[in-house]
Amino acid sequence: MTRQRRKAPVPAGESTADLVKGRDMQKRASRIHRLWAIGIIAAILVLSAAAVTMGRFHIGFREFFAALVPGLFPDVEVPEAARNVIFNIRLPRIGLALLAGAGLSVSGGAFQALFSNPLATPDTLGVATGASFGAVLGILFGLPSVLVQVFALLAGLLAVILVYTVGRVKGGSPMIMLILAGMVISALFSALVSLVKYTADPQDVLPAITFWLMGSLSGTTSETLLIGAPFILLGMLLIYILRWKLNAMSLSEEEAVSLGIPVKKIRALVVLGSTMITASVVSMCGLIGWVGLLIPHIGRMIFGNNNTYVVPASMGLGAIFMLVIDTVARCVTASEIPVSILTAVIGAPFFIALLRKTGGIQV
Repeated sequence: MTRQRRKAPVPAGESTADLVKGRDMQKRASRIHRLWAIGIIAAILVLSAAAVTMGRFHIGFREFFAALVPGLFPDVEVPEAARNVIFNIRLPRIGLALLAGAGLSVSGGAFQALFSNPLATPDTLGVATGASFGAVLGILFGLPSVLVQVFALLAGLLAVILVYTVGRVKGGSPMIMLILAGMVISALFSALVSLVKYTADPQDVLPAITFWLMGSLSGTTSETLLIGAPFILLGMLLIYILRWKLNAMSLSEEEAVSLGIPVKKIRALVVLGSTMITASVVSMCGLIGWVGLLIPHIGRMIFGNNNTYVVPASMGLGAIFMLVIDTVARCVTASEIPVSILTAVIGAPFFIALLRKTGGIQV
């Protein structure tokens, strides 16, 4: 006798046709997500190669690939000056643009999901302002760029420690207390930055501080990238691992705990990852706004509110956005435009259009 296979029972209220339709929709959505992922990766590679060739010192595509892969074009001779520009100036800068864009975007998206606040940014807990104070303090003392970067990192971490210390008040919502503490600490460090600017030499030091605060990738070197990149990568990896748990953080704390979700642990890890990213980016680039606010919403427009997809999408879209902005900043005029000016000029109108189209943004 042949054994007959038992069919899986159909859930009450659902027909077999509904189940088949649901599976087909899931397969279609998965296929669309894969296509988007391939397209984003391809765009990053193509735009990165194009960015290397663009600038006041022109480099052809054949020259770039001949320098990158020796022997690929035997007939192309790459001058030493071109090699220096490619490997010591443009590639480190492009690498930082990709990391900064991806890091700020995923940090902003994580905070928006964690606090259930569509206006949350990477500086919600005062990390960027704290890192700015450390950097301008280093500039005031005339320290080398590496030590300025270290000062900024330490001050950013100090800001978050202060936020957690101030926010640990019995009674009241922990999330609201964190946000309020972040506002207070951010205002405190902003005042300290203003104090440093007030005491700085207006001829030499003050212009350097002002230009740094406007955000720029012009000072990127392999050494600074080597110090800051590990923090950005570790922070992004941490948030990526926790991306599916961010969906549960939109529930109330009581509901999440009843489902067995370690809310406090996840919150602390997400804040730690975002802090490492933001402090490291600010220490290398200065203050760059709008990236962490705008890009996650674009990711939600494309992929929906599921953070399993929004987190990696924010990384890719943020990297593309920042790479394009930085390339325009250094190529459009003879003197480089600060990056934060362009992100605001492009980001603000785009965000207004996004609000008008959606009638309000959901997280």
